[in-house]
Amino acid sequence: MERLQAFKFELRPNGEQTRQLWQFAGSSRFVYNKALALQQENHKAELKYISYAQMCKNLTIWRKDKDTLWLQLAPAQALQQSLKDLDRAYQNFFAKRAAFPKYKKKGRGNSFRFPEPKQFKLDQANNRIFLPKLGWMRYRNSRNVIGTLRNITVSERGGKWFFSVQTAQQVETPLHPSTTAIGLDLGITVFAAQSDGVIHLPKNSFAQLRRQLAHAQRALARQCKYSRNWKKQKAKIARLYIRIANVRADYLHQKSHLISQNHAVVCIEDLKVSNMSRSASGTRQAPGKSVKAKSGLNRAILDQGWGEFRRQLSYKLKWVGGDLIVVPAQYTSQQCSGCGHVAQENRKIQESFCCVSCGHAENADVNAAKNIVAAGHAVMACGGDVRPELHEHAIEAAPVKQEPTEVIQACA
Repeated sequence: MERLQAFKFELRPNGEQTRQLWQFAGSSRFVYNKALALQQENHKAELKYISYAQMCKNLTIWRKDKDTLWLQLAPAQALQQSLKDLDRAYQNFFAKRAAFPKYKKKGRGNSFRFPEPKQFKLDQANNRIFLPKLGWMRYRNSRNVIGTLRNITVSERGGKWFFSVQTAQQVETPLHPSTTAIGLDLGITVFAAQSDGVIHLPKNSFAQLRRQLAHAQRALARQCKYSRNWKKQKAKIARLYIRIANVRADYLHQKSHLISQNHAVVCIEDLKVSNMSRSASGTRQAPGKSVKAKSGLNRAILDQGWGEFRRQLSYKLKWVGGDLIVVPAQYTSQQCSGCGHVAQENRKIQESFCCVSCGHAENADVNAAKNIVAAGHAVMACGGDVRPELHEHAIEAAPVKQEPTEVIQACA
């Protein structure tokens, strides 16, 4: 099978190269926004959607226009990729997979991409990379790049520049060394509880740096906007956010690697994080209740990174020959793993579970994890709705439980 993998490194450009990197990213953003404005004007005029090929012809005109001759300083391939990104955003919108494309804002998501491996050269022995119109640049080489080079993306984060090179390699279909299946119950007080009793405590990277972040934001509010000190303070806040994200990502990688290596099948709940973390403020006509408490709960939920953890588990299990099974989240915390009785009274407090029917008592999160793995076994036995375009390598539960086809035919 073909395995796609990305390797990310920090660039070490000189002053002139740094200036060009900012210029290329700005040119890509300009082309994206200009093409989006043209598409909107075209739609208002009730004309047909402008295809990617036709938009590339417009790009040629823009590069020759006397008002935008500076576009010629940026690589043409990188500008074409901005148009391809916009076309993909529209296709996702038409397919109802995403919202309508938005304009890109200066200072956010600065990046550009080279789609062909012949456009760049990677010299790992000397820790340098060659990019069009930028020449050779040093980079911090932390590990070897394995596989055939596909494309490269250059991006900026917190004032530093990085490049991510995608590779492809043919590997044998993996066979997971383990034969165990577990259920994972994700939470806030406990990050993840396994059905075998193992508990993973949360990292809470945002909560750890929240006071420091609030202090820096109050200092920013006292600065004169757009002054030099204001820009320095804003950069400091950006570095704090990056530190929070890096700590969270490192923790999630550690836990997802550990679980994927030790278990062949992992069952998790299909959590709708966006719905769970929705604001409770309401409107002026109908204001919400317990807004402050709900705001704190939303922060705690988003601090866990459940969506990213699920994504990491999906591809890591695929690489080692395992499976990720997604089951419905309804009643997993109220159902008894011993007798199957479902009642809200089974879980009167957060930490413990006690069935009012059979008297079964144990840790509430572990009990929920046992229900999740039982639902996962039902999915494997009765089949499910596999939708790789939504959740790669994730088996989703069937809407209703059904008997295998062989049993139905035998009964008929």
